Amino acid sequence: MLNQGGYNLKNYEGLFLVKPELEKEQLTTLYQQIEEVIKKHNGQIESVEDQGKKRLSYEIKKYKEAIFYIAKIQISPDKVSPLIGDLKLIDSVLRVMITLG
Repeated sequence: MLNQGGYNLKNYEGLFLVKPELEKEQLTTLYQQIEEVIKKHNGQIESVEDQGKKRLSYEIKKYKEAIFYIAKIQISPDKVSPLIGDLKLIDSVLRVMITLG
C-alpha cells in the first residue's frame, strides 16, 4: 500500500511499555510524542489499545510494573529500525517492540 508520499507501507503492531506513574495528561503528551516520531518516519498510527498497568516478569530500568499499549502502525519496512531507535530515546518509554501485524 502506498501513502501520499509514495512510500510502501506495511502493517505493524507496536508494543509500548511506559512508566507506571504517569498521570493522564502525561500519557496524552507521551502519545503525541510517539505519534510525532512515527510521522517523522512517514508512518501513521491506525489504532491504540490501552492494556492497563501490569506487573513485569522482570525489572526494566528498576520498574516492576509498566503501562502496556498496543498500537497498529503503518510504516515502510526500511523505517522500522530507525523508528525503534528514536522511540527508545523518549524517557517515559521503558521498552518498545514492533512486529509485522
